[in-house]
Amino acid sequence: METERLLAAGAVNAEPGDYGSWSDSERGGSRGRSRGGSRRLSYSAAADSCSFEGSSGEDLYVQQAVVFIEDAVQYRSINHRVDVGSLRLYRCYYSTICQWGLGLTIGVVLLLAFVERPSSLSLSSDPRHRLAPWDPPCGLTEGIEMVCLLIFSLDLATKSYLIGWDEFRKSKWLLGYTVVITVSMIDWVLSVSMVCDERLRVRRLFRPFFLLQNSSLMKKTLKCIKRTLPEIASVILLLALHLCLFTMLGMLLFVKTEDPSKNREWESHFRGLPNSLTSLLVLLTTANNPDVMIPAYSMNRAYFIFFMLFSVIGTYCLMNLLTAIIYNQFRGYLLMSVQTSIIRRRLGIRAAFEVLNCRREQPNGDEPSCVQAAAVLRVMSKVKLTEYYKHNIIKEARRHEFLDREQFTRIFDELDKDQIKEHPPLPEYHSPVFQTLQRAFSHYALTVIGNAVALANVICICTILVLNSEKSTTERDNFYMEIINLLFILYYLCEMSAKLFAFGWKGYFSYRNNVFDGLLTVLLLCLQISMFVFYKAPFSRWDPERHDVISLWELVRMINMLIVFRLLRIIPDIKLMALVASTLMDLVKNLRAFAGILVVVYYVFAVIGIWLFEGAIKPPPHPEILSNSTMENITTNFSVICGTYEQLEYWPNNFDDFAAAIILLYDVMIVNNWQAFIEAYSRYTTEWSKIYFVGWWLVSSVMWVNLFVALILENFIYKWDRSHSCSVIDVERIRYETSVQLMFKGQIQEPTEEELLCQLHQHPHLHLDQEPNQSLLAQPRP
Repeated sequence: METERLLAAGAVNAEPGDYGSWSDSERGGSRGRSRGGSRRLSYSAAADSCSFEGSSGEDLYVQQAVVFIEDAVQYRSINHRVDVGSLRLYRCYYSTICQWGLGLTIGVVLLLAFVERPSSLSLSSDPRHRLAPWDPPCGLTEGIEMVCLLIFSLDLATKSYLIGWDEFRKSKWLLGYTVVITVSMIDWVLSVSMVCDERLRVRRLFRPFFLLQNSSLMKKTLKCIKRTLPEIASVILLLALHLCLFTMLGMLLFVKTEDPSKNREWESHFRGLPNSLTSLLVLLTTANNPDVMIPAYSMNRAYFIFFMLFSVIGTYCLMNLLTAIIYNQFRGYLLMSVQTSIIRRRLGIRAAFEVLNCRREQPNGDEPSCVQAAAVLRVMSKVKLTEYYKHNIIKEARRHEFLDREQFTRIFDELDKDQIKEHPPLPEYHSPVFQTLQRAFSHYALTVIGNAVALANVICICTILVLNSEKSTTERDNFYMEIINLLFILYYLCEMSAKLFAFGWKGYFSYRNNVFDGLLTVLLLCLQISMFVFYKAPFSRWDPERHDVISLWELVRMINMLIVFRLLRIIPDIKLMALVASTLMDLVKNLRAFAGILVVVYYVFAVIGIWLFEGAIKPPPHPEILSNSTMENITTNFSVICGTYEQLEYWPNNFDDFAAAIILLYDVMIVNNWQAFIEAYSRYTTEWSKIYFVGWWLVSSVMWVNLFVALILENFIYKWDRSHSCSVIDVERIRYETSVQLMFKGQIQEPTEEELLCQLHQHPHLHLDQEPNQSLLAQPRP
């Protein structure tokens, strides 16, 4: 098995940038025999017992254990310095404030592209209507960027110090970090020396690297994508062969004849090799279907067979096969990568046990094999961890006076369990009448009735909107809609009050759907009160000539939008819908690495697109010439042929600034009408520009979208398997802590004891005094 080879290698394929590479030169360490033959951890290489330099042993034991457990919780490597000063710096570096500050710095340096020349600070990106954008004075964005680069330099220095020089030299990501910062600073100096008038800012192309190197999972994802590319090369080659074969067949079928009326297919889509390849490549994405075949099909219906065979083989067979291969291969490599994260957690827990193990001396030279529960409790009181998991771990630890290795490991299995949300108890009422009302208002039937009322409210709004769809805002009579909304809002207020009475304040707000429902109800009530204050509605007519802070129609419209949005309250009460919604929320929370990869790709292609195509497409001097009112579908002017960039008025989609480039790339990723962009830029620049657009289509639409779809499937299947036996109430109570590590946990092989000990021996800053027990190493893999 690949995972077995992964474990047997000892290096666990750790990401160098995450301080996870293991040094073979450290295997020998300083492994002396401590007295009595016991195996101990020692910060001092020549020590005979658990002695430490620069701090009392007890305090350092606790600090090391705290950091190791925090590393395990966050799937971080333990390959860092473990002296008291370094541990303090390490915890400060990974504190919430420092990490948020670093993330904010990365965000600022990436957002500079929207402000720098060419600036995106204009209302419209259409060159026909766009005013001159505000360009920042020279030195403003450069000064902000230099501050960011200095923060990155400090970050690099901190990481380098914490892992040590030997580990730094092995880390490709940190070496790349150094190169990127150096190149960026050199380019910054050149930019300032040229008074910010340079054509190319090379450092803009390297800015996404700061985002990549700061995310462990993002680096794992990128590594998996890199390994997946050779696996799908055969299908890409087969797809290219399919495209070339049908291109040749098309050029043989649709040739230029003496009759101009029969040359429409040749002239439009098969006029030369580049034009033929582009037409069929776009057809592969179905963006120009059936336009590409209409000229030939209108002459002879048998030509449909050619286009049908191309689409069936290419679009429905090869493209779907490519999706399956990308999913299968990427999933396999991601599984291997996630294996390292699980091993890191086990290694961090094991290291914490060994550190605390040194605190208890046993008579007769016996090896200390357990830790005091009091030591575990002291460590857990200092660990930064979610209170739910910390409480459960402390609860398990208090059941023992001493914990051996297995017991110590078992109490941290709580980290892999689902978080159960316990709602506060219902308030106690002594009055029989209040008790009866409490039972009635806390019954599930009240929620069902509330959902039915919300649905009826939306149906009423929809009916009135359909009746008034042809009327302007001044012609509409909102009297009945205001009366209906007022009645429904009063019911929502009564429903919220009833639930507050039944559950109490804490119980009411412990349900996420109640928080959502209550917030919208309060907003609706505030808007309704505002309507009464300003317009005395619904008892008086609205005068359209009045010019208040906000018009009556705008108030009504906001109320209607909130009511429509409030219909989402039914989601938690339908199990499958709640599962789908929670899956989407998990994608936002836990699959940010894949979104980060897409941001990097967008950023790089946008910068390259600006370099290549900025100002390439110029609008006509008189835009009214191209207006739809004066233009025929086909004219003698090629620039206004139906379906072209000019006729479709795609002028806002350009590479004249960074924001416009991002939108254009998104439009191409959707592949609807993307042939219009290919044709326009190849006509205004060169035929080689097609390589840029085809490359973006392969990276975004073929590669990334397929990966994202695959991970959506994996996430949904995981949650479906976990919750298919749960009720709707259980789905509400259980917070499934879905992460990439937990999604693959059932398929990951746990590391053995000898593997953990071998890796502990390789720690560059914390050494075992004795080689692992040979009898232990000889144990077979379970």
